Amino acid sequence: MSDTPSVSAPETSVPAASDAAGQGGLPTFIEVDYFNRYKFRKVCSGDIFLSERQPDGTVTAVLTDGLGSGQQANVCSSLTATMALAYMRADVGLRRAARMIMDALPICPDRHISYSTFTMVRARPDGRVRLIEYENPPAVLLRGTDVLPIERTPLTFPRWEGRTLTYATLEMHEGDRLFFCSDGITQAGLGAPATPFGQGLEAVVPWLREAIRIAPEIDAHVLCKGAADRATRLDGGRAGDDTTAAMLHYRRPRVTQLVTGCPFDRSQDAAFAALLTRPGVRTIVSGGSTADLVARELGRPIDTPLDFLDPEVPAASEMPGIDLVTEGCVTLSKVIDLLRNPGPDVRVNPATRMRDLLLASDRILMDVGTAINPAHQDPNLPVALDIRRNIVGTMAELLRSRYFKEVEVRFH
Repeated sequence: MSDTPSVSAPETSVPAASDAAGQGGLPTFIEVDYFNRYKFRKVCSGDIFLSERQPDGTVTAVLTDGLGSGQQANVCSSLTATMALAYMRADVGLRRAARMIMDALPICPDRHISYSTFTMVRARPDGRVRLIEYENPPAVLLRGTDVLPIERTPLTFPRWEGRTLTYATLEMHEGDRLFFCSDGITQAGLGAPATPFGQGLEAVVPWLREAIRIAPEIDAHVLCKGAADRATRLDGGRAGDDTTAAMLHYRRPRVTQLVTGCPFDRSQDAAFAALLTRPGVRTIVSGGSTADLVARELGRPIDTPLDFLDPEVPAASEMPGIDLVTEGCVTLSKVIDLLRNPGPDVRVNPATRMRDLLLASDRILMDVGTAINPAHQDPNLPVALDIRRNIVGTMAELLRSRYFKEVEVRFH
């Protein structure tokens, strides 16, 4: 992946919403993600990113940048972001919410600028997006590798003492991305001979376009982290400012099917195994008895290679057409531990592979057989190995609350 492609970014007009319908309509999922890095030698970030997904799929997101860095900047940006998200949650109009924030936002008496800048976005599943910006680098709308213009309307009031924010309404289609960031991205490399005023969006945008050209389905998080890593390299490997990149991406949802346990009614075995045959869905089978059932009902061989054994997690198996086949409750409990305590992996094993598949998904369908497994009734097993449905329930709640996944659990 090259740092700065020399191709200039073409500007094309945004098609009307009716044109999108003719291209197959919009997906129902909006991916939202970000990456933040503290300024070197600071213990907290002056940039704050908050997002929330409504039951109807609408996404609200706020990126705030506090004046300076460290704890004072963190307090200012946290207050601004929390206030903005609360207003949007209460269904206050985006422009009205922005005006209320501007009215409440104090001005630094020495520098005569606000204590926090912000970007506010509300994106609906039908593609309608509203964007409010105040002093953050302007957001960039990408359709594939093309950069689309955003028509912004300035908004100001006399009581704001010369401060002006901008307002825009967009129509986004499947595949479109909205990238926005703090000035830690655009001012990276400040003072260097090649970038005396910082790299600016004129360097960031070509890098984004090239990354998307190489990998059109690239995750929003990967792009955001790449943009932040590139900025840190320009600062000599030590972030010169709090550095945050964020992105919304309209796309088809990524769905994973997790099947564990056997149905209570054995006459349902064939239908239970058939759940793993949906096209375009990644599949996980967890449990030895479950794997045997699926192999028998689908007529597929199952193999358990013993090349890479892990002392904490039982070995994975292999079955044609299934992305991952693991042991049951021990592995599921380990996945819960990994979700609760994220961090660098000591090694790759079936639990880390399952966690990665789940976190790379937008929607997770968990089908849980309720037939009693005698092994789970052993009083010598630890409490963590409670009956399967409780383990799955704990995992589902973690994925919903901490990782904002859409999770559906069905018992059989």
